[in-house]
Amino acid sequence: MGEKIVVPPIFPHTSDLPPAPSPANGNAAEVPLSIEKAYLEQIIENAPEAISIVDQELRILRINGEFTRVFGFTADEAAGKRLDLLIVPPDRYAETAWIGECIKTESKLSLETRRQRKDGSLVEVLLSTSPVMLNGNRVGAYASYRDITEQKRAEELNAALYAIAARSQSAEDLQQFFAAIHNIVGQLMNARNFYISLYDPQTQLLSFPYFVDEQDPTPTPKPLGRGLTEYVLRSGEPLLATPVVFEELVRRGEVELIGASSLDWLGVPLKSGTTCIGALVVQSYNENARFGERDREILKFVSQQLAAAIEHKRYEEALRRSEARSRSLILSAAFGICRCTLGGRFLDVNPALITMLGHGSVEDLLQLNVRREVFVNPKELDRLAEDYRYAGSLNGVEVQWKRKDGRVIIVRLSGCAASSTDEPGEVVLELIAEDITDRRQLEEQLRQAQKMDAVGRLAGGVAHDFNNLLMVINGYTEVLLEQLEKASPMHHKVQSIQQAADRAATLTRQLLAFSRKQLLELKVIDVNTVIGDMERLLRPLIGENIELVTRLSTQTGHTRADAGQLEQVIMNLVVNAKDAMPEGGKLTVQSSDVTVRQNFSAHRFIQPGRYAVISVADTGHGMDTETQSRIFEPFFTTKEKGKGTGLGLSTVYGIVKQSSGYVFAESELGAGTTFYVYLPRVKESAEELSPAQSQQNDAGGCETVLLVEDEESVRELVRLTLASRGYQVLEAENGESGLRIAESFKEHIDILITDVVMPGIGGRELARKLLLLRPDISVLYLSGYTEDAVVTRGALGPRTAFLQKPFTLQNLAKKVREVLHSKSAPPPAPASMAKSASN
Repeated sequence: MGEKIVVPPIFPHTSDLPPAPSPANGNAAEVPLSIEKAYLEQIIENAPEAISIVDQELRILRINGEFTRVFGFTADEAAGKRLDLLIVPPDRYAETAWIGECIKTESKLSLETRRQRKDGSLVEVLLSTSPVMLNGNRVGAYASYRDITEQKRAEELNAALYAIAARSQSAEDLQQFFAAIHNIVGQLMNARNFYISLYDPQTQLLSFPYFVDEQDPTPTPKPLGRGLTEYVLRSGEPLLATPVVFEELVRRGEVELIGASSLDWLGVPLKSGTTCIGALVVQSYNENARFGERDREILKFVSQQLAAAIEHKRYEEALRRSEARSRSLILSAAFGICRCTLGGRFLDVNPALITMLGHGSVEDLLQLNVRREVFVNPKELDRLAEDYRYAGSLNGVEVQWKRKDGRVIIVRLSGCAASSTDEPGEVVLELIAEDITDRRQLEEQLRQAQKMDAVGRLAGGVAHDFNNLLMVINGYTEVLLEQLEKASPMHHKVQSIQQAADRAATLTRQLLAFSRKQLLELKVIDVNTVIGDMERLLRPLIGENIELVTRLSTQTGHTRADAGQLEQVIMNLVVNAKDAMPEGGKLTVQSSDVTVRQNFSAHRFIQPGRYAVISVADTGHGMDTETQSRIFEPFFTTKEKGKGTGLGLSTVYGIVKQSSGYVFAESELGAGTTFYVYLPRVKESAEELSPAQSQQNDAGGCETVLLVEDEESVRELVRLTLASRGYQVLEAENGESGLRIAESFKEHIDILITDVVMPGIGGRELARKLLLLRPDISVLYLSGYTEDAVVTRGALGPRTAFLQKPFTLQNLAKKVREVLHSKSAPPPAPASMAKSASN
């Protein structure tokens, strides 16, 4: 310390000490008193603790060099001063009085406390004191002080480390954790103004999740700028920015003032590995609270623990968010999700699986025996186990499960083994269960619809060709009957041919109905009126052993359909129901109003909308699934041979589909059958039936007819019929030939008679072109295959008509006269013959 320490004698009156033992008396060799004194002086002076010796009044008699180093007082400054007034801080006076009382009772004492340096700062010390006794009397005391500042700092830092670790575990979120860190740092140093900043490289924003300052408010997240915080982030090193340091950094252009100007600013980086993730900062606006190297080391130590804890907290929060998202996905998933053992025991299930199996709670499912109470066939569970053992996972395995209500559902399972399990010794699977029952039913319905459509096209094609053949047979049979006398033996035979041809024509009409190729006269009708008008006809039809009940809802409303064909639908369904109850029963015809909504499972194959529904229910023997899948096929019947054509329900199917409706059946063996007919509702008022038209005679005429028919035999028959009645007939084998004749013929052509479907130019196109050439020409369409043509009431207009094959020659003559006698305006374009929306 640069000054010589004057060492006063340890105790006065040393001459009073007894002489040392002599060797003559058998004791140790006499040691000169001066040497013994020198020993004691050296021991005291070189001791590692600060030592002071005081008299009974606590006046300092002696201090050593370590005392001067620790407290800053020289021997001259300390000599004669009261020890308690020299180095004891005011808040420790009571403690000093207690120590004095202990010394008076000759007690030795050791404790940790604080003492005050010459400059007023405090130092942590381990105080050891004891009285000095001479001849049994206390003559003074000594006190030694060991500087334990570093030890206490290490202990405080260790305590801070444990506190940070504990808070990182107990704090519920980062905000609560940061507040705890602030409190911990405040116990180590001045941290009145304290904040934590974090940098997000994804958003490139610097945020301040915790900010406590007596001058500035909490900043909003911002891009990196040139503040002191950003400087620490860029440099990755601690910074103690005193006013001098700050001015130098500003001068160099490395930082700029942001917020209130502080006296001292101390910041340390928060690092994850070598990457700076933020900064830990304290700052002071008070001259009495300055920061030093010790504060920087403390903050640096805390920052290391804080950065690790922040990363840990971030991972925990990310994990919690991930788990929450996963849990939310599982709970809100439309598919069933479960954990189950390979042996067949549910461990965990989501709400969708509970709903899928028709139960009310998780507990219900966890108590189920999956093998016996879930799988329809327990062997399927064994197959799942084999598939898993073979492939290590399950991918789209279809099984049959049964719901709580007993209904069987088709489920597709996919999954793999759980990564961890609480069930030692058992393989646990994590499965996704998708209920594909509706999908399989829809696929089956699609296959059925495709089959019905294919059969319908075939039936329609056969009916078209067959109609042309019947047209020739019927026509020439009619000619023969006109020429033969009734008494002729051949008349009866030809009449039998005609009857057979009529039955064949009826059969083709049924085929056309099924294939949706028949002619419909659509108009708005009241469904209840149609059913009510038929009720009196149905009662004698079904017999006395069957009870007929009709329930008509006033809300049923109107639909657009052919009234006659709708009557045919109801008639066929009633007859079918009667045949299903040979021993009698109850037959119910009911109407109702039904609104079909999107994704409504009960109407999954019906377009959303409002429908007028007709249902026909019987209490007969019912049908199995196989029979239900074929009931609408042409010629399919369950009746004995010769008792049914198999065309009744196929006719119903074709008429309903051609009317843009739907028909299906619900049936169980022994529980009867119900047929449902859905017809689209319309808002228009029901139309009245058209008055009967006056009968036209079959007389001939002298008009010119352009006949276009691609079937030679039919063309020849029609030509002969018209020619025999006085008409001038121009015939053509196709549309192109007919157009050429019309262009080259110079005289007036009164009527075009044309087949609808022909190779090349069809009947509609031909009529359209001829109307451009000859606007006053009338048109009569002939066809046994109308391509879904729908003739609404009056849609063809005057001078335009349609004659369905096969027809009689008499009907042909009447229809020609009917068209020619029309005195209305010229006919509109035949494009008004619109196609139906066949489904």
